[in-house]
Amino acid sequence: MTNVSGGTLRRRPAQRRSLERVERMLDECARLLDEVGYEVLTTKEVARRAEVPIGTFYQFFTDKQGLVRALAMRNLEAFLGRITARLARVRLSDWTEMVDLAIDEFVAMKRSTPGFAVVDFGQVLARPGGSVVEGTERMLDAALENNVVVADRLRRITVELLGAPIGPDLDRVLFVAVEAADAVLKLAFRAHPDGDPELIAECKHLVRRYLAAHLPTG
Repeated sequence: MTNVSGGTLRRRPAQRRSLERVERMLDECARLLDEVGYEVLTTKEVARRAEVPIGTFYQFFTDKQGLVRALAMRNLEAFLGRITARLARVRLSDWTEMVDLAIDEFVAMKRSTPGFAVVDFGQVLARPGGSVVEGTERMLDAALENNVVVADRLRRITVELLGAPIGPDLDRVLFVAVEAADAVLKLAFRAHPDGDPELIAECKHLVRRYLAAHLPTG
C-alpha cells in the first residue's frame, strides 16, 4: 500500500481502516478520471464508489482538487519507487542512462496506471491527451511548480544512488530536462493514446544529449 504524504491531506490517517479508506478514495478518483475526466469528477461520486460517507471524505480532503493533489503525490512516489527498484536490478554504464530508464517507467505508467493519463505528477489534463486545466501548475507544492518538485526528487536519486556529479547548475539543468521531457511526452500521447514510439525515442535522445552537453559525466 502506497503512503500518501501528510502534506496533501487535511489529516493523516492514523488507523489501518482510515488508511484503507483513503486509498480506496484515491483508487476510485483515478478510475473516474479515466471514465469521465477531471471536470465531471465529483467528491460525492468518489465517496459513493469508495463506499465511505461523504463526511469521511471531507475529514481527509478539502475538495476535489485536494483529492487529485494527493493522487498526484501518490503517482510521483510510485514513479520514484519504480525507478529505484529498476536501479537495484540493472547496472548503468553512465548515470545519463537513467534518462531512458525514467522515461520507460513514465510511459509504462501512462499506459497502465489508472488516472495517470489525466493526472500524472500534478498538472491535470481535461482528458487523456487534452489541454492542461488552468490552475493546476502547483498541485504538489503551493510555492513551486510541479516540475520543480519532480526535478528535485530525481536529483536526489541521481546523486544518492548513482553518484551523479554535483555542480552549481545541477538544479537548473535537471529542471530544464524535466520540462523538455514533459513537453515532448505530452506531444507523444496527444499523437497516440499509447504514446507515439518515434516521439518517445526523440524525447530520450533530446534529454540525453542535453544532459551530456551541460553536466560532466565523470
